[in-house]
Amino acid sequence: MTRDPGLEELLREELGDRSGLTEKSMFGGRAFLLNGNLLCGARSDGMLIRLGKGNDGWALALPGVIQMLSGERVMHGWVRATAAVYGDDALRRRLLDGALAYVESLPGK
Repeated sequence: MTRDPGLEELLREELGDRSGLTEKSMFGGRAFLLNGNLLCGARSDGMLIRLGKGNDGWALALPGVIQMLSGERVMHGWVRATAAVYGDDALRRRLLDGALAYVESLPGK
């Protein structure tokens, strides 16, 4: 995978200067962490979003959103959104709001 600088910039703009937000190269792209917990990511094949196990059904019902895989392993609670989805301001915001709600409920690392 390669990085997607445009998507990375979109995520930076959406997430702003939120306290506890950091970035790290992971998964062949750029990962965004909140208080040490993975929140979302940007790769050339789409936006990765962490919604938490059992919280991803609504997102998977959206066209252009699929279950994230790590090799052949299903990553429950994680979804990947295509450019058509993350390019839509309202959908991108909805996915990020879901990720923030989940990750903010986790203890910091």
